[in-house]
Amino acid sequence: MANTGKKKIVLTGGGTAGHVTPNIALLPALREAGYEIAYVGSEDGIEKELMRDCGIPYIGVPTGKLRRYFDLKNFTDPFRVLKGYARARKFLKSFHPDVVFSKGGFVSVPVVRAAASLKIPCVIHESDMTPGLANKLCFGAAAKVCCNFPETVANLPKGKAVLTGTPIRAELFSGDREKGLTLCGFTSSSEKPLLMIMGGSQGAASVNDAVRSHLEELLQDFRIVHLCGSGKYDSSKDGIEGYKQFEYVKDELRHLFAAADLIISRAGANAIFEILALRKPNLLIPLSVGTRGDQILNARSFEAQGFSKVLVESEEEGILDKKLVSTVRDLYRERGKYTAAMTDAGQQGAIPKIMELLNTLAGR
Repeated sequence: MANTGKKKIVLTGGGTAGHVTPNIALLPALREAGYEIAYVGSEDGIEKELMRDCGIPYIGVPTGKLRRYFDLKNFTDPFRVLKGYARARKFLKSFHPDVVFSKGGFVSVPVVRAAASLKIPCVIHESDMTPGLANKLCFGAAAKVCCNFPETVANLPKGKAVLTGTPIRAELFSGDREKGLTLCGFTSSSEKPLLMIMGGSQGAASVNDAVRSHLEELLQDFRIVHLCGSGKYDSSKDGIEGYKQFEYVKDELRHLFAAADLIISRAGANAIFEILALRKPNLLIPLSVGTRGDQILNARSFEAQGFSKVLVESEEEGILDKKLVSTVRDLYRERGKYTAAMTDAGQQGAIPKIMELLNTLAGR
């Protein structure tokens, strides 16, 4: 590629939307600062489509998952990683970036390692409270490691850790409450607060079930907008006054956030930091089955910092059925306490902090 005279940056990360969304949030600031941007991701991951939507040049490389358990692919994936390393290195040599920013996921390992071999400085961002395996494999190659939680600093290489919080998409702050209410078919004349339930693009089946089984009780005190996830819409609940379902929303999310008075959510790092940035009183119900427990740790950190109430499904049989309604009512009653704690949070303004690191390393 021709040298344009601009500072250049390569973004990487993928596998899930959580490894891409913070990169998307950084794009306006990078463009404003005059960076030429390219993205290196997996050949067919979700990041490919998302970056194309953003108009960012995309380079796909082979990648493999690094597993802690037996799988036949453990014998073939290392060769894919090596091939990905070679392809990433070839691109980096031609593009000549001044800095690399990695959001994690297994595709980031060959990219960061290739950058380090070419003496290109790298900034890594770790979303969860305990670092994931992919990021751990990249720590030695990183100049700085950004993180979301105060507790994470002790688990990161000494002298590299920076508590930044996570980059938040600017459009989330431009929501309109009236538009959000209109989307739900609600009016501003009602005195009932609006409760929003969100479980990510795939939804949260146990949370959906608990909300729907206690819908009559919840609707006594709240109006409800339920982001139930793809394929989890319950048409039998259509027409219930004060209850609106969506499988998934995209651009409309900012308006629903603006309309919401309190939120029930899983505890993925991106979701909870968006809630923190918008200062919405919230109840976190972390995903606890089939994970390494990162959502539970994320939720407990937010609880300890006074940002959230927490219900952990695995700690008590049927806890959602027993405690959901009373906990939501308590949350609303104590909402001022949670809003005040979030207002004073230190993990705010991540984008300027990260841009300062990138500009310094890029020699701007």
